[in-house]
Amino acid sequence: MATKKRKKTARKAVKVKRERKRKETKIKERVVELKKREINILEHELVPKHEICSEEEVNELLKRYNISKEQLPKILLTDPVVKALGAKPGDVIKIIRNSKISGKSIYYRVVVEK
Repeated sequence: MATKKRKKTARKAVKVKRERKRKETKIKERVVELKKREINILEHELVPKHEICSEEEVNELLKRYNISKEQLPKILLTDPVVKALGAKPGDVIKIIRNSKISGKSIYYRVVVEK
């Protein structure tokens, strides 16, 4: 009787291990699949060029327009482009958009948490 119980317990343990292994394999396959599908949004044709301004550029900008950082338009820290750039709250982002009329337009945004 004891051996039957042990065999049953051993079979159950093997079954649990197989199930766990199968789930782990599925998760790993999904991660690999997502990595293959991942693209760099900064290189997409519809996303304008974004760059983080240096402190010198920010000071020059604020002085030129006689404004403070708080008066600049805002961009959220959760924005995909901000994440891709690795910007932090308080950083100023320079956005360069191509325009058919003016050739190129430059916009500035300050990164905020919310």
